[in-house]
Amino acid sequence: MQEVTTITRLRAAVDEYRRTGATVGLVPTMGALHEGHLELVRRCATESDVTVVSIFVNPTQFDRADDLAAYPRDLDGDRAALRGMDDTTPDLLYVPSTEQMYPSGDPVVRVSVGGGLTDRLCGRSRPGHFDGVATVVTKLLNQVAPDLAVFGRKDRQQLQIIRRLVTDLDLAVRVVGVPTVRETDALAISSRNRRLSPTEREQATVLARALASAVAVARQARRTGGVLPLEALHRALAAPFDEMPEVRVDYLEVVAPDTMAPPDAAELAPDTRLIVAVAAEVGPVRLIDNVELGDLDDEDRLLEAVR
Repeated sequence: MQEVTTITRLRAAVDEYRRTGATVGLVPTMGALHEGHLELVRRCATESDVTVVSIFVNPTQFDRADDLAAYPRDLDGDRAALRGMDDTTPDLLYVPSTEQMYPSGDPVVRVSVGGGLTDRLCGRSRPGHFDGVATVVTKLLNQVAPDLAVFGRKDRQQLQIIRRLVTDLDLAVRVVGVPTVRETDALAISSRNRRLSPTEREQATVLARALASAVAVARQARRTGGVLPLEALHRALAAPFDEMPEVRVDYLEVVAPDTMAPPDAAELAPDTRLIVAVAAEVGPVRLIDNVELGDLDDEDRLLEAVR
């Protein structure tokens, strides 16, 4: 695994691979790597000849200075985890500094996300967050010029925004979404989980249980051939949190996958694709999770973990 820290060396290394006719895949990360990240790297290795992993804690996507300061960093551990992946160890590790990514300081030109994609969910709770994400992802895609880029479906709103970014700006890259990886207690794997105390960790499992309750409502509607009422989905989603007052709910949302907006109708066909998304603060940590109703594989993975 070759490691580079500058755009010049990154491009030179990628050019060397391209001269052999290799396809290049990119896995953008903010480090503190866990099994979820490693699954992205494995997926990238199966779909491209060369895997590039970037590690950069992007300051422009944090709306609070304390959250940025508290974000876990473990570059030595990240290197060890990647080198231990055997046949899927990435070919290139890109670790730019903030000065390398933003040489003039806070960027004057940014990528702004509109069209309603940020009106709800994390976009509403974290103003400016997705503009920061879109800006840094655009920079990374321009720096690496990959054939494909791999992202996790746990950050489902982010994934949809990046898909629209690529479409609307005519970027020549294929976006691959990888299913959420979960802990043995069903908690979606996140770098933030390491900040939870044992008690908070147990409380945090309410997110997955709430999603599983919504899946149960959708599956019942499919079995009976009836309509899927949004009100019933929202009740099922909220009920587990009512029994866990220690967990502070940010949002409980049911939205369409393409628009990240609520469906137009209050009652839907039972096989309608919907994203059920939750965000909550457990102790000092903000956690997110989601499931795509109508994606039976995604539903099954969640239910199997919750059991």
